[in-house]
Parts: sequence; C-alpha cells; structure tokens
Amino acid sequence: MRLDRPLKLLLLALGAMFAQQTFASLGRGLPSVVAPAVIQDLALDPAWFGTYVSLSALASLLFQLGCGSFILRHGALRLSQVALVMLAVGLAAGAGGLIILFILSAIIGGGGAAVSTPASSHLLGRYSPPRYAPLVFSVKQTAVPAGLLLAGLLGPPLTEWTGWRMTLLITGLACLAFVFVLEPMRREFDSDRIPSQSFRLSDFWTTLRSVTAAHDLRMLSMACFAFNGLQTVFTAYFIIFLVELGQDLTAAGALFSLAMLVAVPGRILWGWLGSALVAPRLVMAGLALGMAASTALLGLFGASWGLVLIGLVASALSATAMSWHGVLLAEAARLAPEGRRGAATGGVLSFGQIGAFLLPLAYAACLSLTGSHGLGFVVSGLPALLVGIALLRGGDRQQGQVVAYSTAS
Repeated sequence: MRLDRPLKLLLLALGAMFAQQTFASLGRGLPSVVAPAVIQDLALDPAWFGTYVSLSALASLLFQLGCGSFILRHGALRLSQVALVMLAVGLAAGAGGLIILFILSAIIGGGGAAVSTPASSHLLGRYSPPRYAPLVFSVKQTAVPAGLLLAGLLGPPLTEWTGWRMTLLITGLACLAFVFVLEPMRREFDSDRIPSQSFRLSDFWTTLRSVTAAHDLRMLSMACFAFNGLQTVFTAYFIIFLVELGQDLTAAGALFSLAMLVAVPGRILWGWLGSALVAPRLVMAGLALGMAASTALLGLFGASWGLVLIGLVASALSATAMSWHGVLLAEAARLAPEGRRGAATGGVLSFGQIGAFLLPLAYAACLSLTGSHGLGFVVSGLPALLVGIALLRGGDRQQGQVVAYSTAS
C-alpha cells in the first residue's frame, strides 16, 4: 500500500521530532540522574540542585517567550537543530565542574531544551489533521519519557565506568551528531519560514498577551504551570530521594527508568482519549487530580518501604505528571491564531517554566527547613490539585469539544 504525500510528510515530521525531542530530553534529564555522583564528588548540599534546576527553568522561560519570531524567521527544523547544539554546549560546560560553569550549563542547556517543544509543535501543527492532533502530539511527546528512560538506564553505568564528567560529554556529542541527521529534511520542513521576520523585545510581551488574553489559553497556561513544575520536581529529586533512602545509584536509576517507561503508553492513551472519547479539558482534570494523589502518597515514603511499593507510586506519578503533554500541546496549537502555533505554544509553556522555576525552589526550601523530601513532594502537588478542581468546574464550557474533533477535516 502506497502512502499519499501528506501522510508521508506527517510520518517523517513525527519521526524526526520524536528523535529530536528524545535527545533533548536525554540532554536535559541527564544532570538529574548523575546529580548524586556530582554532589558526592564536589561535596555539595543536595538542596543546591534545586537552584540549578530553577535557574535552568528561568532560562527556559526567557527562551520560550522569545523563540516565536526565530521559528518564523529561520524555520522550526533549524531551531530544533540549534536546540541540540545548545544542549551539547550546556552539557560540556557542566562537565567542567566549576560553579560558574554549572550556571552556564543551566542557562544554555535549559534554553536549548525549551526551544525544542515550540519548534516541534509549530512543525507538526502544519501536517497534523485537527481530528488526530491530540494523538499525534502525544506520540511525539512520548519522546520526553523515552529520553528520561535512556538517561536513567545509561547514566548510572556510564557514570560508574567513565565518571560523571565523561558521561555528560558523551551525551553532548550524541546530541551534536543528530543535528547533521536532521539537515537533509530542512528544505521541506522549513519551507514556511519568513526570512523578513524580525525579533523585537516586545515579542516577549506579545507572546504573554496572546495566552493571557484568551480564557482557554489562560487556563492551559495555569495547568502547564502546575504540571511542568511538578514534573520538574519529580525528575530532579526522585533519584536523590531514593539514594538518601538507602538505594544505590544504579538501582535508583533503574527504578526511575521503569517509572518513565509507564509514561510512554500513558501519553498515547491520554492523547487517544482526548482525540476520540473525552474532552481534552476533562482528561487534563483527571491527570491533575492523579498527580495530587500520587504526591500525597510520596509524602508517606520511608526507608521501610519496599522497592515494589515505591515503584508503584512512582509509576502512578509518571503516568500523570509525565504524560499530560500531548493533550495540552494539541489544545494550545488548536486554540492558537493561524500561523502563530509556535508563539502560542511557547507562551503556554512559558508558564510551565515559571512552575519549573518556583516549585523546585519550594521543594528545596522544604528540604532545607525540615529535611523532608516527602513534604516537598506534597507541597509541589498542591497546584495540580487546584488546577484539577478548576478544570472540572469549567468542564461544561467544552462538552461539545469531542464532537468538534470528530468532525474536523
């Protein structure tokens, strides 16, 4: 059976962006995996890592607010390549081991990872039929847990064999190599670029206004704040938490990878539900409440908990906090003004970066003041609880949305 050209282009775009986001997720997630080794080697306070994560999120916020014009001018694929180069440079800087280099690593690497999602959303928005957009975006976003899974599986053994510095450098080289794999596709996928598009400082404000002025995009932004903030806390601190509970780094990394594995089918499942059966708003409401319940259980963790029980709770959190992306991003692309999908997605995701900036700081404060990882998880889950309630209360606004998806061309 021969595939028609639109379907071929959709599958090629989906495959390219899946692979690119896998590398981006691997590059951004690896510092969290090797963090226990870094902390031990450099005699750092574990709470310090929350500052690193928050600084990375702050850089991501600025890059996502400002990337819309660059996507239009240079093309979504070119920006995807730039993102991988930035991640490679950020990982190389972190391998230097100096505090100033860690700061540069957080800024450059965080900015690179931040650009990946708006760029890929802009590209897939051109080729995805509206009816199947939640599913397509969910499949693409399974690259995030796939990258984290690779980080959890490969990071600990590489760290043991070569050291954490070489592990960061090897991963950076892998990101750099994939830049050249993407190059032959640029002629097609960047054919919509606008070379005359200029960047202005007012673009930051324009991007923010585009998502705060509309009720539905504003609600998505609040959801992204809660979801991405909790996701960042989970990926940044879960392995450190397990090591402090007495697990070795390899076992902690394997358990983290197992939890990430659950998120892959989870994202596809939620995307299919949002495409065919349930209004996306209600899917997100259910995910938000699931996040809140999972973090409440994490707050009860103790050294006496077995690995199986810890793994079950971690998998439940992964199936929610790591699996919301496709549904939310498809909604953002659907609600965006024509030709501004990248900017609108960047605006919504910028609120996610605010969450990724603030919630790790709140977690670090709880850890410093009380020494309790459990309390940090509970506090980080409270915004998701509030968002879940708000989405349920506003569900009547979109009861007809499933029909709209089903009849869209």
